[in-house]
Amino acid sequence: MAHEANATDSAPTTEITADVVVLGGGPVGENAAQYATEGTDLSAVIIEGELLGGECSYYACIPSKALLRPTSVAGAAAHLDGVGDPEIDRDALLARRDTWVSNYDDSGQVQWAEGAGIQVVRGHGRLVGEREVLVEPADGQDGSGPTLVHAERAVVLATGSEARIPEPLQALAPWTSRDVTGVREVPGQLLIVGGGVVAVEAATWMAALGSEVTMLVRGDGLLSGYEPFAGEHVLEALGNLGVTVELGTSVVSGERADARRTGLGRLHGGAVTLQVEDADGRRDVTGDEVLAATGRSPRLSSVGLDAIGLTADDVTAAAKPTSDNAAETALPDWLHAVGDASGEAPLTHWGKYRARVIGQRIRAGATGEALEPIPDHVPVPQVVFTEPQVTSAGLTEAQAREQRIDVVTAQVPFGGAAGSALLRDDVTGTAQLVVDASTRQLVGATFVGPDASEMIHAATIAIVGKVPVHVLRHAVPSFPTASELWLQLLEELPREMRAG
Repeated sequence: MAHEANATDSAPTTEITADVVVLGGGPVGENAAQYATEGTDLSAVIIEGELLGGECSYYACIPSKALLRPTSVAGAAAHLDGVGDPEIDRDALLARRDTWVSNYDDSGQVQWAEGAGIQVVRGHGRLVGEREVLVEPADGQDGSGPTLVHAERAVVLATGSEARIPEPLQALAPWTSRDVTGVREVPGQLLIVGGGVVAVEAATWMAALGSEVTMLVRGDGLLSGYEPFAGEHVLEALGNLGVTVELGTSVVSGERADARRTGLGRLHGGAVTLQVEDADGRRDVTGDEVLAATGRSPRLSSVGLDAIGLTADDVTAAAKPTSDNAAETALPDWLHAVGDASGEAPLTHWGKYRARVIGQRIRAGATGEALEPIPDHVPVPQVVFTEPQVTSAGLTEAQAREQRIDVVTAQVPFGGAAGSALLRDDVTGTAQLVVDASTRQLVGATFVGPDASEMIHAATIAIVGKVPVHVLRHAVPSFPTASELWLQLLEELPREMRAG
């Protein structure tokens, strides 16, 4: 029930109370609120200062895939005899992106939340005490004052993450992932600093849109953290698209005339000159725009942690990456962090999974229902939507060995099965399984190839279910489909693993 409290500024402060208060209205925050209250009379409030639906819906996963899918289809068609050469229609492609982001209008998301019985409060929320969040009005809310929200049971930090911009680029008003997914003005020459997922995906669609793309990568390969062959395949594919990839190259400094924020996806000033350093020394690289694809940091600096005696490190230390049973010992029992804000894997699907788990914990604590059982280990599946696609679940071979697991691997060409070879006339890629030799259970899988993303869920199921490989051999793949690669991989394992 809302009532007016003492005025702090020109407008009075409104106070409301809810059982669960969620800071952040992205998919993760929405899931947390939904699962914490579903099937009960518990109430939830979501606090969001930007678009309800969050980064993924408007500036990351959805727009990037809306841009990448047509380019992938065009690429496949160009490599299938019997199909004419396709062309990318720049205006139509950007219009498709706009459709998928609802033209940056979140009214549909608000309608969903209200239909689910979740109250939406607009503005920036920060903790001001135990179970208390003060919300300052968002821009454009003329005449409205602050809102003090009291949480009866739980506060959930689902504030996401923000682009990390290295010092040499900070004065240049560089593009971030928001600008490159929201591209309006296509730069003739685009410099991309970074070699991770955002960098390689953005290079793919920006090249398709007509940019001359140069990637400046500090490391000696792309997609660190994946199997080495994944980055090698993507490097070759980007080269075929005309993308220049300079490995072992660090940005030292930069210059730009009239650097300023001009709007989402528009050029942020004049030409960019970067001084870079590689094994041959220092030199200048120029472009019309620069994209900082250099990682993200949990958005925790302005959520009021100091008001309750905590730091951002306390929050991120409370849940370790890939740990579904992480003990939240550093946080009070009423405070939870989920999604990118928690420091766990910064992936929407992982954050939503953890939100479902934590939401059920909150609900169980309020209603007395039993906690839902959780497997000992849940792998983090990942997909890179380049061409070829890269997808993985669980551990790489190197990661497994670092954990002192005695592993056996099986590797085959992605085009080694009739079904996968039929996907295009020149299939490239690699598929690999990593198996624990002692338990004979799958601990990791990587697939690189056309539409490889559709292959990984079977690996996730096998790892979560602890299905031994001798049982997996009896899961019969249909012919001719790409899933036949599973049979080939399992047949590549030592024969003794076929015994139960």
